[in-house]
Amino acid sequence: MIVIRRLVDRHRAYTGIFLPGVPPKIFPTSDHEHARILQIYKQDRPYEGIINDFSEFDLTPAPGPRNSGSAGRPRRKRQSSAS
Repeated sequence: MIVIRRLVDRHRAYTGIFLPGVPPKIFPTSDHEHARILQIYKQDRPYEGIINDFSEFDLTPAPGPRNSGSAGRPRRKRQSSAS
């Protein structure tokens, strides 16, 4: 079974890929790159017939990113400085 983990120190973030009997592969990645690696190896959400953290630990996937755009708080109108 493949294990993919996010490793973070004070200066960088890394992705670690661990397979039984093989030395671990640890390399620097951004959050976006790490998420893509999880997608490729089908570790990002539950899949039928795939054993991953979601099936092993009965996890639920996190909700997708919110588009906060202009739908958040209403903006205040600026007062004009005209006399």
